[in-house]
Amino acid sequence: MRSPLLRPRDADAVRAALRQMATITELPLTFGGEVHSGTLLLTEFFGTRTSAMRGLAVRPSAGLGGATMVARRPISVADYRHASAITHDYDGPVLSEGIRSILAVPVVVEGKARAVLYGAYRTSAPIGDRTAAAMVDSARRLSEELRIRDEVDRRMRMREAQLAQFGADVASAEQIREVHADLRRMAARASRPLATQLGELADRLARALSGDAPAATPLTAREIDVLSQIALGCTNAEAAQRLSLKPETVKSYLRSASSKLGAHSRHEAVSKARRLRQIP
Repeated sequence: MRSPLLRPRDADAVRAALRQMATITELPLTFGGEVHSGTLLLTEFFGTRTSAMRGLAVRPSAGLGGATMVARRPISVADYRHASAITHDYDGPVLSEGIRSILAVPVVVEGKARAVLYGAYRTSAPIGDRTAAAMVDSARRLSEELRIRDEVDRRMRMREAQLAQFGADVASAEQIREVHADLRRMAARASRPLATQLGELADRLARALSGDAPAATPLTAREIDVLSQIALGCTNAEAAQRLSLKPETVKSYLRSASSKLGAHSRHEAVSKARRLRQIP
């Protein structure tokens, strides 16, 4: 079970992706949902006129969505009512919306369809290449966000299992620092609101190890990101690679953090940041 403490609902991420997709593509109708135990449940809608499709459970290989789940690639039909390449299990609710031209794009994570995003017209206008590309980009971004969420959950479950089996003593300061640095790294690459939540989780880990005293000289999020990597012994180049930055940028953040902390070396900067509860 995914802990709500670690991540927002995946349905919220699907809704945000659809809203952004609708804005970018200007499609009159977008909808979709998550895949649970192999079945797609349609829960998120923008531009619908009826509630006929709400809560519709789409089975593997059934209809356009089911075909997309199984094929794990985008599939479109220009005239839904007369399309011969798909089954017509869901004609009632789909046609009640007046849908004619439609494209379904799967959100694939680790080789499995985790959600499906749809875009549709109520006319026979085909889904153009530019619109289709934008929908695929939306699905790709959502896939990456879900992958990052899964990785955070996996790491936290491993930590919880270790604590349960061996007791709290196993959570050494160095292990917590490694988890903290990884969370900061993932937050730097994630989109909002996931990035904010990952950053907050990293801060909680830092306070758990160092105490709750407020920092006298607060650093920026990026400065903390860099110091977290330096604290693990990373070079500027290694920190840059982990944070998807240029080495010169890492050096600039390190210089800025050192100035705020009154430190004269990278090691002194790490030491002072720890004393000020900025990193664990």
